[in-house]
Amino acid sequence: MSGGKITAGRAVVDALVAAGVDHAFCVPGESFMGVLDALHDEPRIRLIATRHEGGAAFMAEAYAKVTRRPAVCMGTRMVGAANLAIGIHTAKQDSTPVIALLGQVTTEFRHREGFQEAELADIFGRVAKWAVEPPDASRCGELTLRAAREAISGRPGPVVVSLREDLLNVPVERTQYATLEAPRPAPDPSAVTRIVELLANAERPLLLLGGGVLASGATAAFVRLAETLSVPVMCSLRRADAFPNDHPLYLGQTGMWAPKSIQKRLRETDLLVAVGTRFGEASTVDYTFPVAATKLVHVDISAEQIGGHRVVPDVGCVADARLFAEALATAGASLDAGRRAKWKDAARADHDAIDRDTTPAPHGRARPGFVDQQAVVWHLRRLLPRDAIITSDAGNFGGWPHRFLRWNVPGTFVAPTSGAMGYGIPAAIAAKLASPDRLVVAYAGDGGMLMTGTELETAVRERTPFVAIVCDNSLYGTIRQMQEREHPGRQVATALGPVDFAAFARSLGAFGRSVRDADDFPAAFEEARRANVPAVLHLRTDPQQLSVGADAT
Repeated sequence: MSGGKITAGRAVVDALVAAGVDHAFCVPGESFMGVLDALHDEPRIRLIATRHEGGAAFMAEAYAKVTRRPAVCMGTRMVGAANLAIGIHTAKQDSTPVIALLGQVTTEFRHREGFQEAELADIFGRVAKWAVEPPDASRCGELTLRAAREAISGRPGPVVVSLREDLLNVPVERTQYATLEAPRPAPDPSAVTRIVELLANAERPLLLLGGGVLASGATAAFVRLAETLSVPVMCSLRRADAFPNDHPLYLGQTGMWAPKSIQKRLRETDLLVAVGTRFGEASTVDYTFPVAATKLVHVDISAEQIGGHRVVPDVGCVADARLFAEALATAGASLDAGRRAKWKDAARADHDAIDRDTTPAPHGRARPGFVDQQAVVWHLRRLLPRDAIITSDAGNFGGWPHRFLRWNVPGTFVAPTSGAMGYGIPAAIAAKLASPDRLVVAYAGDGGMLMTGTELETAVRERTPFVAIVCDNSLYGTIRQMQEREHPGRQVATALGPVDFAAFARSLGAFGRSVRDADDFPAAFEEARRANVPAVLHLRTDPQQLSVGADAT
């Protein structure tokens, strides 16, 4: 518009550009057409139409996780917002900067229970990191920018902006927004000094790295720190790419699928330096560590995250992960060389033991007629390039890739700590958009695949080829395992019907192939990889092979 005027919808888009957004995902809706229209003229943001708002939210979350920049998902009023909720919740639990734009009814019809009306900011204020509904057109851009700042500041997370339909077309004064940058606090020098003092008296120290290390791009700094101090490293659940897995100081990732050797090493640690991770239920295996005898240093960019369930750290340090690693490497260089040599020798023995427990065998324990899941990951260890990106849905099938695959490049393991089903396929699309030159492999079960598998059409349309491995045991396997443990002989609502996932993929324009024997997997994988379209490998897996714990210890 002339005279320095733009629409409020355009002001929203300007704020997104200032926040570094370059991808947005949506099911289009009439209530936010003012934003869609503004995006039509904005070449810096690629808009992707998805098949379901849940897929859009998962794509935004995965894209933001891989790129370490905020991404946008959009939905219309309560019906679209409700579908977005699963991805917004995932972004909250995974500390991912997602901006959700929700269309709202017009000002004239607000508070009349208008068409699809709900108090969106109130509803999502309890799920997202922050939620707001601009009261006037002139504040739409301003509050969108503030929401973006909230998303990237401190502990990153999702924000929600509820936008009234009529406001988006109102002329407003154009504002030039400064580019947003996340604050990066340096560690308190006195905290670093106390940590060095604790290290000087430790016998079995351990670094535990989480998503905050990935968010700050700090992997290389922690490699230098670990090598300087000779202190071994573990990664928290679904954050195994925070440290190169082939490094001799790497001791695996925590969580329910970790072998007993990892759990034992965690219990034996007398000093745990946890960085950029919260002590969540899944990663600590029902809050079973740190144990009482372990001294704890907890470092996080957000003061509110210091500590955990009944856990008060001996030293709490608010800092950006990379700046902390650099400061501790400098201060810790003066530690006794003999002590560091002792740590290094112990780490080598621990690494060898844990490496044996996380190396797959070419054959597991699947019955004849089913594809053995351990054999599949044995093949993948040889087939995957070093920089391949693996996305994982939620489910017990995930135990095999989680335990046995290796990640040596940051941003190559994309999985929800929220345990949300339906994540794998949308996340693979987002990962391919973020890294078009890398091989992307999605792992999913039959349950999660049918929750968002229609996004294969989105992948075909947007030309984002990847290989999806669908482990099909015709069960909600995780719940079936729990039923067999808690209510033996009383399984209910966990059996599923047969689906031809290869034919399903082909019906959407993708490549599809069924695999019935693990020996056939390498050839099928290479064929799928070279198809140059999204590809699905349908693996019929053994319903009795429910848990990696029963297959390998």
